[in-house]
Amino acid sequence: MNQEKIRVIVAKPGLDGHDRGAKVVARALRDAGMEVIYTGLRQTPEMIAEAALQEDVDAVGLSVLSGAHMALVPRVLELLAANGQGEVGLFLGGIIPDEDVPKLMAMGVAGVYGPGTSTIDIVQDIRNFVGQKK
Repeated sequence: MNQEKIRVIVAKPGLDGHDRGAKVVARALRDAGMEVIYTGLRQTPEMIAEAALQEDVDAVGLSVLSGAHMALVPRVLELLAANGQGEVGLFLGGIIPDEDVPKLMAMGVAGVYGPGTSTIDIVQDIRNFVGQKK
């Protein structure tokens, strides 16, 4: 196989300091053969977009437990587009109210995952997204 590895950034935007879920997902993506860059806690949207540009990623995974997703996600999407990375998939995990999911998807979020989501589903969704883009 000489297909390129899928490159994914996993980031924790905002002031939320709980990263166990993000680390579980990052490890599952890595174990599935993806190249994963974990940016750590308390990242700004600007830091995330810059890392996505520098690392030339196929997807960005955000973990938001703070409730700030409706402020953080649009900004990350805006910055990715400004960097010419509008084709990069943005995947969101965390505590996301059901009524926000359609709004997030309409903004351009590629997938939204709540607690208990199988990492197999997340891996498959990222693979499908990247496969359709290439």
